[in-house]
Amino acid sequence: MTRLQHAIDSAAAVLAEAGIDSARCDAEQLAAHVAGTDRGRLPLLDPPDDEFFARYHKVITARSQRVPLQHLTGTVAFGPVVLRVGPGVFIPRPETEAMLAWATAQQLGARPVIVDVCTGCGALAVALAHRWPKARVIGVDDSEAALDYARRNAEGTAVELIRADVGTSALFTGLDGLVDLVVANPPYIPDGVVLEPEVAQYDPHHAVYGGPDGMTMTAAVISLAGRWLRPGGLFAVEHDDTTSSLTVELIGSTALFDNVTARRDLAGRPRFVTARRSEEP
Repeated sequence: MTRLQHAIDSAAAVLAEAGIDSARCDAEQLAAHVAGTDRGRLPLLDPPDDEFFARYHKVITARSQRVPLQHLTGTVAFGPVVLRVGPGVFIPRPETEAMLAWATAQQLGARPVIVDVCTGCGALAVALAHRWPKARVIGVDDSEAALDYARRNAEGTAVELIRADVGTSALFTGLDGLVDLVVANPPYIPDGVVLEPEVAQYDPHHAVYGGPDGMTMTAAVISLAGRWLRPGGLFAVEHDDTTSSLTVELIGSTALFDNVTARRDLAGRPRFVTARRSEEP
């Protein structure tokens, strides 16, 4: 066994002892990060020097204290893009990739208008701009810290980023009836739910918790989507896995949408709802 293999095995054991389910994967990803290579190329590395092992020990110690892996690497993969993330911004989760997959499978025009509400680091906005490079894509968030990351992630794209409170009903009246697709991953965890340390201690609380039932921001997003979308425009909103029926009911109660459909994430859990803006009478 090489020294690197032994170090990774030891690191995986440390992370497992700390309660991290993805211990082996994280140990390998952090080794690759410190080495400046891809995880799959670790077996091809020349024997690392002592400086590598000192740096590796430092990041493994931080990860064992439940600092998020993505804070240590500074990036997260999301669909077709790699995003910069870190302290002060919500880290996109694999669950949201199911909503991204649904959105990118829709038939939109060559130059659609797309709005990503509660864009955070710009994950959905940037990924959708990658799918439709001629689209007008607008990302909205109320956090300047989050938008700092989003600006870096949107470099080289035409994504527009706007700081605004989506709870403001008069937001962007100039978009009324003009938008082809609205997507949203709002804060939706019900207040008081106990979360794993990586979320509870490092994700911004205002980007996680959505009121007593988790639906406060969802209601605001539904209202905006109903106003912005053109007839036939499409809508998708992520929700807590306990509030699928509430989300379906709330969207359906507006009488502005049809084809309201509850959908599941890649793990089979109820995760987002899609709908179509009804045709004007």
